[in-house]
Amino acid sequence: MKALIIGATGATGKDLVQLLLQDPDYTEVVVLVRRTGGIVHPKLTELIVDFDNLESVSGSIRGDVWFSCLGTTLKAAGSKKKQWHIDYEIPAQFAEIAKKNGIPRAVLVSAYGASATSNIFYSKMKGQLEEHIASLAFDQYIIFKPGMLLRKDTDRSSERVIAGVLRVLNGIGILRKHRPLPTSLLAEKLAQAPKTLSPGLHIIELDKIFD
Repeated sequence: MKALIIGATGATGKDLVQLLLQDPDYTEVVVLVRRTGGIVHPKLTELIVDFDNLESVSGSIRGDVWFSCLGTTLKAAGSKKKQWHIDYEIPAQFAEIAKKNGIPRAVLVSAYGASATSNIFYSKMKGQLEEHIASLAFDQYIIFKPGMLLRKDTDRSSERVIAGVLRVLNGIGILRKHRPLPTSLLAEKLAQAPKTLSPGLHIIELDKIFD
């Protein structure tokens, strides 16, 4: 299979790229990035793109499955408008191009609690993206809804603190459904899903990702 990835430079995306390059079922891996990641591999193609002008590379958005690991925080984006652009507009446009070009499978990393009817900006944004991609009617559409992600060597102090608290609570049987999820495990599930799941819509909630 030929796979395409947006969000390949984030923690989950990096793990996914490495897994796909090692997986013999994936014969080509195309990553769309703003700048090179420095990885050299015979199966890997880097497309350096301006995400504000995806149409300029639309002819290269062809393959068997596409993955979106794209996302940012409000703090990193600087405003809700910029976060909306990164988390909704870019993957939505990519999905539209992928559908137009006949890519049959879509795999989206969304978020726990995402809902188009939520009163929370982030959850509503993610839910609206889920619904927009669903409206495009891919042959296979897989949505992962992870919660707290454990990134290797994270520099986010709040992330380390929250993860530590959750581990303690999980250890005594509290909030085990919401235990932190290593990005490496999420990437593993992402890579396997298009190969093992049937056509149609699949929503993989947080507790099911661990199963």
